[in-house]
Amino acid sequence: MKLFTTALVGIFVATLAIAPISAAERYETLPYALSPSSAPAESGVADINGAKIHYEVYGKKGDPILLIHGGAGNTEIWGNEINAWLKTNRVIVADTRGHGASTAGDLPFSYHQFAEDYIGLLDFLKVDKTALVGWSDGGIIGIDIALNHPERLTKLVALAANVTTDGVLPTVGDDVIFNKYLDRARGEFERLSPTKASFDDYLEQINTLWATEPAYTDEQLATITTPTLILIGDHDQAISQEHTAHIAQAIPGSKLVVLENVSHFAFLQDPDGFNKVVYDFLSE
Repeated sequence: MKLFTTALVGIFVATLAIAPISAAERYETLPYALSPSSAPAESGVADINGAKIHYEVYGKKGDPILLIHGGAGNTEIWGNEINAWLKTNRVIVADTRGHGASTAGDLPFSYHQFAEDYIGLLDFLKVDKTALVGWSDGGIIGIDIALNHPERLTKLVALAANVTTDGVLPTVGDDVIFNKYLDRARGEFERLSPTKASFDDYLEQINTLWATEPAYTDEQLATITTPTLILIGDHDQAISQEHTAHIAQAIPGSKLVVLENVSHFAFLQDPDGFNKVVYDFLSE
């Protein structure tokens, strides 16, 4: 078992051995998520801040869990988590502004704007408080909500997020699996986009965002009061381990778990293990 050795004060640090499969067979793969096992209890398009946001809600009872995908992603990546939790929780998924089946509107991409859109969606759905599970850009959005709307969150889980641009590994652009993800995302974008927008134009906007944001300070992170779980795969090709440990240090009382034999796409590569560690945290 590989232990994360960065010293953290007041933070529980753990590594999670998830499944008996070799690293080479798992962190170098990019599985598809399963489709949801049932139709959504509610779905539609909400007019939020000048954009039309596609959303789906699964399950009719239990505490809500909002799942937020990463850059170039969409709601389809969350099928494994929807299936795991829809019988016990109300699971909410949506396509971020300009992603998937949501329109971009006229406002520029920013993590704070994305966060405000999700707050608008919660208002639309009449959800006062929710747990939030975010992957990559979705984790950044979750951190922004924890900073600006802490009263709306019960717990926050951020997988493979960064809080400053220097947390991104400079080699990610050359990574085979990450580029395979972008190739897959192109096809999904072209299939889902309601405006048939250009994926290349979208990539230009998202690359500008990735190059310039986020820029949260340690002083800002120290004000977060939402119980927080920070996750990273031990083979993450996009976000550095040191940066992730720093996030956990900066957020008071947060927990850090390093997931073994998985990469930036941990929730796809080992959904059972990912879902267990997340749901255990949400159930505490």
